[in-house]
Amino acid sequence: MKILSVNEAVSNIKSGASVFIHTAAATPELLIKAMVARHAELSDINLYHMHIEGEAPFVEPHCHNVFKDHSFFVGANVRKAVQQGVADYIPVFYSEIPHILRKKIIPIDVALIQVSVPDKHGFCSLGVSVETTLAAVQSAKIVIAQINPQMPRTHGDGIIHIENIDYAVEHNSPIFEGHIAEPSEVELKIGKNVASLIEDGATLQMGIGAIPNAVLQCLGNHKKLGVHTEMFSDGVIPLIEKGVITGESKRTHPGKIVSGFVIGSRKLYDFIDDNPMIAMLDIAYVNDTSVIRKNPKVTAINSALEVDMFGQVCADSIGHKQYSGVGGQMDFIRGASLSEGGKPIIALPSTTSRGESKIVNFLKIGADVVTTRAHVRFVVTEYGVADLYAKNLKQRALALINIAHPNHRENLEIEAVKVLGTLK
Repeated sequence: MKILSVNEAVSNIKSGASVFIHTAAATPELLIKAMVARHAELSDINLYHMHIEGEAPFVEPHCHNVFKDHSFFVGANVRKAVQQGVADYIPVFYSEIPHILRKKIIPIDVALIQVSVPDKHGFCSLGVSVETTLAAVQSAKIVIAQINPQMPRTHGDGIIHIENIDYAVEHNSPIFEGHIAEPSEVELKIGKNVASLIEDGATLQMGIGAIPNAVLQCLGNHKKLGVHTEMFSDGVIPLIEKGVITGESKRTHPGKIVSGFVIGSRKLYDFIDDNPMIAMLDIAYVNDTSVIRKNPKVTAINSALEVDMFGQVCADSIGHKQYSGVGGQMDFIRGASLSEGGKPIIALPSTTSRGESKIVNFLKIGADVVTTRAHVRFVVTEYGVADLYAKNLKQRALALINIAHPNHRENLEIEAVKVLGTLK
């Protein structure tokens, strides 16, 4: 490993290269900015990443002829570029991305990563984000690392020896922090409804955001909960401290929280630092349905942009406009379904911020189905829980109308009858 200045390090990125960027809170912003600063001397650079935090200068107009961005999951900083056709989106299950990289279906020339300071044995940690980045490091021709003493050192798969890093830049800077606002009244009602489905001894999967945070706030009286999830945030800490989350009922990694990445506050990063309770693992394993199903009562809590009257879930687009990505929703929906006592849950507010119903008769034209109607079981809004398992089309429509906002139920029923003839 050669310690270089940032400009010297990124000079190893040549025209025509494919470059992978470390995910989420581990996004190596210093390396990205230095790479983009070379735009005048580069051409035909293909960038690959999950959602990344901070700025995305490579999608700015002056870079359009230099950098071609390919997102496996569309974050806010590249969303406009994807919707305009300047950048692109690759729809794929989260669990399959490491395979795509390792098999060189998408070959990676350079991996830009951010790691902890090497220990006395020469090992660094991918810290807050192991997920697909481990596969990128293992398959890339060149690995360029931003070594940051503020990156927590985590246990699990993301341990990399300096011999596997070609060039490094030392840079002391805060890790990106994601802060979640307190749940609204509606979100808290959804949280309570979801919490009513969670049994003692369940293994939880949840994302980041107001609704997962609201669910976690409603679990204070539960017992022996475990966590096996692609990511988590600050909301788990109070439940660990209260002894609610113990992991003792899990069959894989009992007593440990398994995750692919974390994003949250500095308190969270300090909590996971050198904490043997936290296992940060390769997402190909974390999101493997055959692994997920081994744990008891897997309760997967995922969100949606809209759900149609038969249970089809659109979670990543607004009509033709790409909004986010497939991610791991299907990995965990199916894994929870196959788990003994498992419960796959889609949780969403009944309306948009504009008051439009999120329970709809038909998905918007161009909308993508992330989770099919055959995979969906529980759909939850602030108005209750719809259990669609083994229900026919009429029963599904009626159950979903009953948890829609009251202002929209009559119109939903009228349109449903037009399609189904009757709801009786």
